[in-house]
Amino acid sequence: MDVNGVGWIAAIIIGGLAGWLAEMVMKSNTGILMNIIMGIVGAVVLNAILRALNIEPFGVGWLAYLITGFIGACLLIFAGRLIRR
Repeated sequence: MDVNGVGWIAAIIIGGLAGWLAEMVMKSNTGILMNIIMGIVGAVVLNAILRALNIEPFGVGWLAYLITGFIGACLLIFAGRLIRR
């Protein structure tokens, strides 16, 4: 089974990179495991949002997964900050 055209191991690696980039941009303080989770969950959440709005996903492959994971992780960090307030 693959996620957005990448395998599971690639999804973990790219998700970790996307989560780390989101952590740097959003200036949050999370560990590597949370970065991986945020990148993967962020990609899934953003894909679901895009499909609900009838917008095409960013494509298939590593770069599309990285972009989707990064934007989704940033959204999750932002939502987490709103909830904590």
